[in-house]
Parts: sequence; structure tokens; C-alpha cells
Amino acid sequence: MAHPLHIAFIWHQHQPLYKSMSGSYRLPWVRLHGIKDYLDLVLLLERYPKLHQTVNLVPSLILQIEDYVAGVALDPYLTLALTPTEQLERSQKQFIAEHFFDANHHTLIDPHPRYAALYEQRQANGVDWCAEHWELADYDDLLAWHNLAWFDPLFWDDPDIEHWLQQGQGFTLGDRQRIYSKQQQILSRIVPQHRQMQATGQLEIITSPYTHPILPLLADTDAGRVAVPQMRLPTQRFQWAEDIPRHLRKACNLYHDRFGQAPRGLWPSEQSVSPEILPYIAKEGFKWICSDEAVLGWTLHHFFHRDESGNLYEPDVLYRPYRLETPHGDLAIVFRDHRLSDLIGFTYGAMEPAKAATDLVGHLESIAHAYQARYPDASEEAPWLVTIALDGENCWEFYEQDGKPFLESLYQQLSDHDDLKLVTVSEFLDQFPATVPIAADRLHSGSWVDGSFTTWIGDPAKNRAWDLLTTARHVLASHPEATEDTNPEAWEALYAAEGSDWFWWFGAGHTSNQDAIFDQLFREHLCALYQALNEPIPMELYHPVEVHDTKGDRAPSSFIHPVINGTGDEQDWDKAGRFDVGGARGTMHRSSPIQKLWYGVDHLNFYLRVDFQANVRPGIDCPPELNLLWFYPGQTMHNSPVPLSDLPDEAPLNYHFHHCLGINLLNRDTWFQEAGEDYEWYSRSIRSQVGINECLEVALPWADLPTKPDWALRLILVFSEQGRFRGYLPENSLIPIGVP
Repeated sequence: MAHPLHIAFIWHQHQPLYKSMSGSYRLPWVRLHGIKDYLDLVLLLERYPKLHQTVNLVPSLILQIEDYVAGVALDPYLTLALTPTEQLERSQKQFIAEHFFDANHHTLIDPHPRYAALYEQRQANGVDWCAEHWELADYDDLLAWHNLAWFDPLFWDDPDIEHWLQQGQGFTLGDRQRIYSKQQQILSRIVPQHRQMQATGQLEIITSPYTHPILPLLADTDAGRVAVPQMRLPTQRFQWAEDIPRHLRKACNLYHDRFGQAPRGLWPSEQSVSPEILPYIAKEGFKWICSDEAVLGWTLHHFFHRDESGNLYEPDVLYRPYRLETPHGDLAIVFRDHRLSDLIGFTYGAMEPAKAATDLVGHLESIAHAYQARYPDASEEAPWLVTIALDGENCWEFYEQDGKPFLESLYQQLSDHDDLKLVTVSEFLDQFPATVPIAADRLHSGSWVDGSFTTWIGDPAKNRAWDLLTTARHVLASHPEATEDTNPEAWEALYAAEGSDWFWWFGAGHTSNQDAIFDQLFREHLCALYQALNEPIPMELYHPVEVHDTKGDRAPSSFIHPVINGTGDEQDWDKAGRFDVGGARGTMHRSSPIQKLWYGVDHLNFYLRVDFQANVRPGIDCPPELNLLWFYPGQTMHNSPVPLSDLPDEAPLNYHFHHCLGINLLNRDTWFQEAGEDYEWYSRSIRSQVGINECLEVALPWADLPTKPDWALRLILVFSEQGRFRGYLPENSLIPIGVP
């Protein structure tokens, strides 16, 4: 009889080091995620004892949680929440109105009427209006709700929290003080609960390098050129492999102190690996590490092809542990299924919870059936291990009730399933050791992001940050008397600055409304290093690494799943790609009725948003018909010219396209056509969603397009009137789209 399919969930719990050189905390996310994401995840799992999982608690996260529990961590948001509202200055009121709605409003604000009413006032009238017109009672309530809304629904039956939620408004300073005390109580349970569940065998707790640095780049920043040979690197080459064992040793010591044993597993920061770092990991006593399927693909020169449902054609390549030989013993390595991990991280939050859980179980059942078909009587054959590894905190903000209904449905289905078995990574390896070898020097140098390091190096701003770090590291090396024992302040500052998070936010690719704070924190850590050594602080550390102005055109930075209603919700589209149109380009665009184009994807749909200029009425002050035309480069299929008259004979308008979605901006009618033989267009049905109000929003299901995973598509928007060409966007270009 064949084995059941073994599944290893690995949840990665991490936050940047928000503690500044002065000892204060710049941002509140450890505290707020601590009451929403870390404890509830394992408490919920505890209700399903058959299910075993792995959780990674990053050392720098544990230290920050402990600071809040001890009452020595104070962030600006908490300071304001504990300030009597009659003492608030106007600048503080403006800050509160601007930042105390920093949450997904669909899931954390809208469910609470008083919080939602204040949010709607801020959105409709702006920050200055709020500072001018809100009463002190409004600030009392907002300060309370910003803290209340983050309590996980699992804790809503706590008598105090239940009372506050029902109270709704009329909060006092005393209420806010008690809310903070409740936050500390929940934070204090996080590490003990993990320790207890590891003792029972339901959890395996693993760790990461101390402050979450990219170890391959600490060894040598030239590692960036393994995946991207022409990468522009920092002016100075960073080569401090000796810092790797320091980060690993500090992580192990902290782990042993909190959990009473040595860690077996290591989550390399950002799942970043290279041949150079393996001996250090093995020497420190780790038995296994994890990375991404992209790294395995690069290593084996194998491309993971999937069918239309996202299932692998060669699953046996991915769903097994591999063995890495090092001078200090063997390391096992597991590689996560990138798509299944992303479904949880970026897509299922937009679906009905039970349906999303059933979809994931369906994918796992398909993998189990593939194994059973290949090895029907292979009781001696090692089972497949599907590794699902992802961020265990940020994704839940997009789920109904912080993911509780989804996880309950998922865990119940998995508990009832005989062919699916959830395990910790170590218990699987104990029973089925890794036997398939990968020569250590063949392991690809890369991360979970496309198997490269471009998210952390190569961009001009990222490179400037590396140069600042390299200079500071050389200064520390010039002080041999400054050891970790004699000058721990200097070393702690170095470790903080070596963390991956600063480089993530620098430059292109990722942005938030707190980029400037991340920039400041990075430089403050370096300043603290110089101060600890009594060295002069370089002048460049007093200036931002980059200018944090709003940028123009940009590529998507993550999956999106907007509500399609024509309102253009700013949070729904903040990770989308964007083209600035009006006034930004050629003659047509200076007078264009369109201001911006937004585009993005998830595993379900392609999304498009069109922002009109102020006072433009769709279909009246602009052509009434909008045609979305899809071009499939490199794919063999029937294509046809744009089905409009008066079309200029110029690229890209003279390209041939395969699909056309037409939208009447006046009456909201839609039509969908597919190219056939002899340049003909044929009507087809489609389940598109269209919303036209303050803007135009469109969702087009991948299921209605003949696409496959990883295909590259191109899109152009063409305006028409009664079948005649009237203009197109973006000018002299096509919108690039990658199928997930």
C-alpha cells in the first residue's frame, strides 16, 4: 500500500528590528502582529492534534516581543495611545489621522462601525480637516480602535476584549491603558506556547540567522552575479564570511535559552542559500534548511512545468528532501512548492474561506493521486514531502477574521483525510532521511525571489546602502580591541544593519508609506556603530540613502485582489503596476482623459484599473468604447488585426492579437472575442467583472483565457467610437503581464 502524501507547513514569523539607536521603537508592527498573528496560529492548530507543523521564530522578533512584555519597548503609536487627548498637539493629531488607519480596511476597519465611520471621514475630507474638526472624543475612540482592531478574533471571547468591542465608542485613557495591558498579556504567551507545543511533538520550532541577514551576500556580494551575470554591484565588495557564524551562534544561543534544546532546522533569511554558507550552517549543528523551488530548478537546470491547474508535470523532482555534503557533516534541504505557498500568501484571502480551503486540499489530493498512481504498491518507496513555506503573519490581514474560518476549514479537512499527513520537517527526515545528493558546490546561489538576489542588491539605492555598510564594517575591523564582549554595542549595531529588510525597501520593487523610516533606521544602526567606537559619523549617514518621493511608472510588487466596484480603493491597488498617462508622455497623453493605468494579477484573475482625469465623465468626455487587446508573444495560435477602422499602421497597433474584451463605458455592456482562422473574430462568453464609478475596474479570469503558468502576455487599451479608432494606451508600448 502506498504512503499517504506527507505535507510540511513552515510558517515564517519575522519583523525587522524597529529598535533605534536610542532604544525607542520606530514602528508598532511587532506589538500589533503579536496580538494578531503569532499566538493564534498555534492555538488554532492545537485544536487539531493530528496535524503537525513547523514554525520559524526569528531571533530579532523574539527579542522585540520580550521588550514589549517587559514594558521597555515604546513606539510612537503606543506613546500617542497612552497620551491624554487634551494634551495632543496639532501635529500629533495630524499624525494620528494619517497613520492610525494603517491596516487593511476591508478586514480590520470596516467590520467595526465606529472605526469605519472615522476612516470614511478621513478618506472623504483629508487629514487637515480631521485635525480641524474632530472632537477629543473622536481621537479617544480612534486611539483605542487602532489597538482593538488588531486583536485576533480567536481572542474576542476574552471578557475584556468582548466588552471593548461591544462598547464601540466613548473610550477613555484608562480604557486604552487596559487595552495595552491586554496586549502585553497576549505577547507574554507567545514563546511559552510554542515551547509547550514543541514538547508535545505537534510543533517544531526553528530559527534564522540572528537579525535576518542574507548570508550569501555577507560571504560575498559578488554572489549577486551568479543568477544575474551583468548585475551592477556596489562600489565596494562586501566579503565578511566571518560574520556568518556569529549570526548563527547568537541565534542558537538565544534558541537554546528559550526552548531548552538546540534547533535542528534553519530558515535561511529569504530562503537565500549558496555553497559558501553551507559549512558554517552544518558546523553550528543544524540538520536541515529550506529554500525555494526556483533555487532547486537553477541547481538541477530543471524548469518546473505546470498544467493549467498548477500541478507539476514532474512532481517527484520537487517533493523530496535532498542531501548536501559539507566538511562538517550532511545537511538535508527541502524546497517549497512556490505556487501552493503563494496561493495561501496572496490569493486565498480573496476567496470564500471554505472554498479556498477545499481548493488547497484539492491540489494536495491531486499530488497524492499522482504518487499513488506512480507507486501503487511501493510501501518501501519513500513518500513525497510537499513543503508549503511562507510568511506566517502578513497574509492574514487580507483574510476574513484574520484567516480563522479558512484555517478551521482547512485543518478539519486535513484531519479527516487518510491520504494527507501533516508532519514537521524533522519527524519526516527522522523516518525518511534525505538520500538524493546535491553536490554542495552545485547548489545555486539565490533566494525565493526568482532564484536571484536582485531584491536586495543591484539597484543603485541598494548598492549605496551596501557601500555604507561595507565602510562601517571596515571601521569596526580596524578596532581589534572592540570584541563582542568588550564592545557589544558596536557589534549589535552591525548585526542590525546587516539585516535584509533595509535592502528590501531600498530602490525599485517594494515601497510603503514608511520607506523613509526604514531608511532612517538603517542609517541610525550604522551611526550607533560609529558612536560605540568613538569614531566620527560620516556625513552621508545624515542624509537619506534615496529620495522618497512618489514614483511614476512601476511594475507590480505583489499579487493584488481588489474589489471590483469602480471606486479604486487605494489599499486594493497599492501593490499594482502603474503607468502615469496624463501630462507625462507624448502629444496625445497631454490631453488624455486618462490619468493613470493600474494592473496586476493573482492566481484567479488579471486586474486592470483606469483612472480618469478630474471631471471626465466616462463615455461622454472620452470615447465610449474601450477595447482590451491581448497579445501572446512566442505562442502559436490564431491572431487577427485590431477589429476597428481608421487604425494607424504603426506598432503596436498593427500587431495581431488573440483576444479582445470590449467595454461600453456608457451602458456598461461588455463583449469578448477570440481570433480564429482567416483573421476572423469570433464571439465567446466570459466571466469578467467590470465596475465603473470613480474609475474603471476590470477583473478577467485566467480560466477564460488559454494561458498556462509562467506565460508572458501583453495588453493594449484602444479607445473607439462606433467601431472607429480614437486612441490607445500606453503610448508606443504594451502592458507586460506574467501569468502566475
